[in-house]
Amino acid sequence: MLAELRIADLGVIGEATIEPGPGFTAVTGETGAGKTMIVTGLALLAGAKADPKLVRNGASRALVEGRWQVGPDTAAELAELGAETEDGEVLVSRQIGTNRSRMSVGGAQVPLGAGAAVVGEWATIHGQSEQLRLGSPDRQLQVLDRYGGPLLAAELAGYRVEYAARRTAAAELSELTTQSQARARELDLLRFGLDEIAKADPQPAEDVALVAETIRLQAVDDLRLAAHVALTALAGDEDDYETPDALGLVGAARKALAPAVDKDPTIAPLAEQLEGAAAAMADVASGIASYAAGLDADPLRLEWIAGRRAELAHLTRKYGATVDEVLAWAAEAVTRITVLDAGDTRIEELRAQVAALDERLVAAAGRITALRRAAATELTGLVAGELVALAMPRSRLDFELTPAAELGPNGGDQVNLLFSANPGSTPGPLGKVASGGELSRVRLALEVVLATEASGETFVFDEVDAGVGGAVALEIGRRLARLAERCQVIVVTHLAQVAVFADRHYVVSKADDGSVTTSGVRLVEADERVEVLARMMGGLDSSDSGLAHARELLALAAS
Repeated sequence: MLAELRIADLGVIGEATIEPGPGFTAVTGETGAGKTMIVTGLALLAGAKADPKLVRNGASRALVEGRWQVGPDTAAELAELGAETEDGEVLVSRQIGTNRSRMSVGGAQVPLGAGAAVVGEWATIHGQSEQLRLGSPDRQLQVLDRYGGPLLAAELAGYRVEYAARRTAAAELSELTTQSQARARELDLLRFGLDEIAKADPQPAEDVALVAETIRLQAVDDLRLAAHVALTALAGDEDDYETPDALGLVGAARKALAPAVDKDPTIAPLAEQLEGAAAAMADVASGIASYAAGLDADPLRLEWIAGRRAELAHLTRKYGATVDEVLAWAAEAVTRITVLDAGDTRIEELRAQVAALDERLVAAAGRITALRRAAATELTGLVAGELVALAMPRSRLDFELTPAAELGPNGGDQVNLLFSANPGSTPGPLGKVASGGELSRVRLALEVVLATEASGETFVFDEVDAGVGGAVALEIGRRLARLAERCQVIVVTHLAQVAVFADRHYVVSKADDGSVTTSGVRLVEADERVEVLARMMGGLDSSDSGLAHARELLALAAS
């Protein structure tokens, strides 16, 4: 419930505060005073588009604040948005500048859509734009489904879950089917590549090993010379006995130290080191000799390597920079082929899934249609009774349900609200055949019926009394009062017959200093309210007859 509404610099209103309280609150005022700004302010809190022209002349920004009473469950949901509640109340604000608009809930700045979703659950605003929406099939369907109650809501919820699953499956099926030729082409390329690689049978790092072997075979003469020179330096040359060699010199050193060991044992470790050096040098010499013996020029092997390298180069040009990358591509290709091959299987699975979902959706849509027809019959009967009380006894309102071209997220029905004001006229679409006053009364009648189960919600009405007066206006006031027994009702009206039923009555008045018009809002009670009502009825707020008439209306409303 809305506990307080504060408006600053919005339209002609400089600053105003109202505290609607539970029940019925009426807002009245002369034409141009700005009473509609109350509805505009609430609409802004509910996410309406902000127009910089709404900012009062001379001000830099407009501000609307609403203090709402919320329950524990709502407070927990608000906490998820970062909003804070205090003593079961939360402050919602909307600030409008010349270039931007900001919204906050419970002290936390939130995106406009998120804030609107929150406040939209608390307040229903009926203005001229709502009248236009009531003329649309989508809005009429919402009205019917709202009356359908928990059973229809549960059926719709289950239907929408399966409808969403059907859309997802159908989208995947369409994508797979559309891409079937592309998948076939990709499969052919992958399999061709794998065949090429399998025929070549490359081994890990084979290209690196072949490069090394090529270099060795091409340098065999240089390698032989290097081995010969090294071996000669170590073990000497058979044809040259005079040139000293390393093994001979080390042997001479050992022979020189051998007698010294007997005379000075401390030199023994050095002698042992020489012995070890001689053994190591002998091993190296043997290894070099074996290496040199294995250095054979092999032109055939070199030719084979060149061919093999060319074969591998063909693969590395297409599938990777190295053989290892080629092998990695092959592994990925095998995995990809498995996925692509599964496409045909997946298509069949999806076709079966879509067919099963279609069958269930058709059945669910049939149940929804049956529930809607039952709800439509009951709702139109109740609304007809309300319209009789609103001086439209011969009017007729019907929900026409026709099959839609295809199932949609709301089932398989197209809804059209048909209306006729007189028995002799053919019912036509409500938005086209109903006058403004008739549409206002139909809307009120629907809301009174739909609010049977509502509790604590806030309903805001503007222009609900357009085009009516007299006894009809009294009946509108009675219906609003009845609605206010279960919900909070705020009504902007210019008729005393409506305002007289309010539990609280606010008046918007304007002051003009010659250059700027500013409006304020005040609560009127007791004798002042009687004077306001008398002035609304005939402008005679000080005449005995006008005041008596106003008191008579108040007594009638109280009864």
